[in-house]
Amino acid sequence: MKRFVGVFLLIGLWVFPVLAIDVKVAHVVNEQDAFHIAAVKFKELTEKYTNGEVKITIFPNAVLGDERTLLERMKMGIVDAGVITSGPFVNFVPQFGVVDMPFLFRDPDHAYKVLDGKIGDKLFADLESQGWKGLAWAERGFRNLTNNKRPVNKPEDVVGLKIRLMQNPIYVDSFKALGANAVPMAWTEALTALQQKTIDGQENPLNVIVAFKLYESQKYLALTRHAYAPAPIIMSLVTWKKLTPAQQQAVVKAAKEAAQFERDYDNRNEATWLKELESKGMVITRPDLVAFLKAVQPVYDSYANKFGKDLLDSILNTK
Repeated sequence: MKRFVGVFLLIGLWVFPVLAIDVKVAHVVNEQDAFHIAAVKFKELTEKYTNGEVKITIFPNAVLGDERTLLERMKMGIVDAGVITSGPFVNFVPQFGVVDMPFLFRDPDHAYKVLDGKIGDKLFADLESQGWKGLAWAERGFRNLTNNKRPVNKPEDVVGLKIRLMQNPIYVDSFKALGANAVPMAWTEALTALQQKTIDGQENPLNVIVAFKLYESQKYLALTRHAYAPAPIIMSLVTWKKLTPAQQQAVVKAAKEAAQFERDYDNRNEATWLKELESKGMVITRPDLVAFLKAVQPVYDSYANKFGKDLLDSILNTK
């Protein structure tokens, strides 16, 4: 009897291994982009903090779909998680667009205080009705305008430029207010359009301009910093509910640390990216933004009722 019990316990150690959960994490940019840096760090830390119980495979370069498609596939549990620019969320959760208002954030610290606090928590809670779990606020960063027609120093210089934008009504309305010909399209399509010169320009943070070598098709860079774009690290609620409470806690910890790692990377490299773009022949201007702020005031007038003036003021007044 004692021998049987001993064998049974030994067999028990062998026949009940912990099975790893495989998680597919997707994004739409290349391996030189800051999104991929965040995804790699998220993979490393998740596997570390779960002791290998959660395994992550990264799918870059939009191989699982553009951002809107990724969001839809996460709702269904086909894609498990992603690093997604904030813009496409407004097509599903309109109130998410408050963070996309033009010239809303003064600097990175202002953005981080808002998003890492109660306002950011509420926005993540709003995502759950759509089937997504917000894990952490990584970033796309402050967006700047490039084009292949002329330097931009004042709003009048934007008039008539055909500018690619994210599929986000606030971005579209903001550039229409500046007089641009606003063209919303997916990033994968935009790269082809820039090369073929069927559009004049685009707007993105410096890390994107460098990673995708946009200096090859764009001569002029204006440091407008017209919008700060967060990049939520999110998970399908279908996948989230498969995790144990301990695994959920580990995944959130990993996501928050990966987001901070990416923020630090962006802030550390901004000056280097500017020098590189200048060395590649881009003409860089630093517009006086007072006139730009005045030009986009109609956007605030239009969206104040939608988001609530109190919410906008609480963001603007965050110290």
